[in-house]
Amino acid sequence: MDYALELKFQELIKKLEVKFGEGLELDTVLLLVGIQELGKGYKDFSKDEKMNLMHIAICTILEPYGVYRFISNDEDGWPHYEKLKAIPHIAGREQEHLLKEATIGYFETNEYVAPNE
Repeated sequence: MDYALELKFQELIKKLEVKFGEGLELDTVLLLVGIQELGKGYKDFSKDEKMNLMHIAICTILEPYGVYRFISNDEDGWPHYEKLKAIPHIAGREQEHLLKEATIGYFETNEYVAPNE
């Protein structure tokens, strides 16, 4: 794991924990991205909805890498994406690295600033 990337990711986690509480991990951050992209605010989501929110997050953060392209929202407001290319098979650690890098990019692009900054 790239040390500089891990430091940057931990800084992001600390900022998010100010608003969302301690103990956040990558999957939780992806869920938050999915909720943000859905644009309906927080509610109690079913297990299937949470899986769909994670998918939305992954499509969103990997869109700048040319992996997915946003198509449109359906009648219920859920975003849909088209897969443009396959992600080469990568080991778990490399996959985590890519997701962390893409997540950091998402928050930087959206100029996320934690409360009280």
